[in-house]
Amino acid sequence: MALVAFHRPSPPVLSFRELLPQSNLISRRFLADYRRDLRIRSSRVAMAQAGSFEKNKIPHVLTVAGSDSGAGAGIQADLKACGALGVYCSSVITAVTAQNTLGVQGIHTVPVDSVENQLRSVLSDMEVDVVKTGMLPSVEIIKALCEKLREFRVKALVVDPVMVSTSGDALATPDTLNALREELLPMADIVTPNLKEASALVGGLSIETVADMFTAARSIHQLGPRSIIVKGGHLPDSLDAIDIFFDGEQFLELRGQRLKTRNTHGTGCTLASSIAAELAKGSSMHEAVKAAKNYVEKALRYSKDIAIGGGSQGPFDHFFKLHIHSEFGRENRRFNPDDLFLYAVTDSRMNKKWGRSIAEAVEAVIEGGATMVQLREKEAETGAFVEAAAACAEVCRRRGVPLLINDRVDVALACGADGVHVGQSDMPAHAARALLGQEKIIGVSCKTPAQAAAALAGGADYIGCGGVFPTNTKASNITIGLDGLRYVCATSGLPVVAIGGIGPGNASAVLGLSLPNLRGVAVVSALFDQESIVHETRKLKSLLTSVNARSR
Repeated sequence: MALVAFHRPSPPVLSFRELLPQSNLISRRFLADYRRDLRIRSSRVAMAQAGSFEKNKIPHVLTVAGSDSGAGAGIQADLKACGALGVYCSSVITAVTAQNTLGVQGIHTVPVDSVENQLRSVLSDMEVDVVKTGMLPSVEIIKALCEKLREFRVKALVVDPVMVSTSGDALATPDTLNALREELLPMADIVTPNLKEASALVGGLSIETVADMFTAARSIHQLGPRSIIVKGGHLPDSLDAIDIFFDGEQFLELRGQRLKTRNTHGTGCTLASSIAAELAKGSSMHEAVKAAKNYVEKALRYSKDIAIGGGSQGPFDHFFKLHIHSEFGRENRRFNPDDLFLYAVTDSRMNKKWGRSIAEAVEAVIEGGATMVQLREKEAETGAFVEAAAACAEVCRRRGVPLLINDRVDVALACGADGVHVGQSDMPAHAARALLGQEKIIGVSCKTPAQAAAALAGGADYIGCGGVFPTNTKASNITIGLDGLRYVCATSGLPVVAIGGIGPGNASAVLGLSLPNLRGVAVVSALFDQESIVHETRKLKSLLTSVNARSR
């Protein structure tokens, strides 16, 4: 078949100033988070230059909580959750409880001077990233903790206001509740109450509906924390497990599967410590909350039928990933923002031009080092596309690289892909999430902060921002340039992959922006419209790795 070259006029370039009026939503909270991330990065660079920051430092969470002798909640749950998520976890024990699957039989409060010594020992030496609190049984312990947090600064504070155990046992007094409200919550980056705890924090408000949860979240925010997630696990008459997240400006309604199981002891501790672990790894608050909810849901699903103890509240298995393959087969991938680093987007016309099948192209780009693959197919009929996509899914599964389908939710479901990427004129993110469930990855193409905010509210995992530069694959696409990319990144609560006309000649300028949530570049022609996909992919990945190393 003869190849005909068409001359296309260059698409208009949308300047930064022209982009501003298109957005009707600029989040001051996102900007504040962005600036804080930049300060943290600058601080770390300065420390590294001074030789005081270890290159191989791993993320570190300090849990300040009570000990659970049954090991389902408290300190033990925090240690297990952080370990399962690849984060180091140290501990300060505030109370020793005697408890099992039947309930709490006794509580011994640790003397405040012992708690102070534990805090000082860890915080003065071990470069803690995030502090997570659980059971704080006395006013004196709360005050001592606040004093140490002012003395030893950390990236984030996660407060799980433990007042009532899952089995219904009271774990806090009115005095400690007041100290929690007045002393600790104003310092918190996120607070994670269940319905009973949320009610207690706002003076006994009855919380029986999702609307009540929204009201409680707004009221708790007025107490001082930067963000709140009200956990709806005990919401009556709800078919879903609904949590409400609020950051002072935006609400997110997070829905998951409600599982029938007795093994729910420690879910609150685990969710909070999982959020802390994700924050310690560098995730944004929105990423951390979604990842933590996903982790808890998976653990509950795996553990729903295990039997430990004879009571009504059994623990669950935090380390389900060690043996999940034998139970479920291949585990569905949870989104990892690092997978956006070299995001390869196939093009059917280029495959035809070079005489390759789509599976051969995918195999080659993964061999070269691509970290995520998207199948873009505009010409094949659905049956043929499903067959080709299934072959690509097998390749990606074997190589451990996530596969997304462009636009087509039906094809993603049929071939077992890891998710979809949708544009502004395609299925909205919330509809795709309803069809695909919480396990799958959803990306959305965005040019403005308003579009990025809608993607976040719809349950997207990341956004593709662009086109950054003119491209032959979408000739009429309005480009936003580096200024537009910088602006969307600064106001987005999601990880961002830059897309549009990116190749070896300009990839350095893109990643060189050093924006905290700009996690990679999406590339089409520079990889697939080439004689050797493997060679070009290796060359581009080496370039990106070098730029990334210099910007750290």
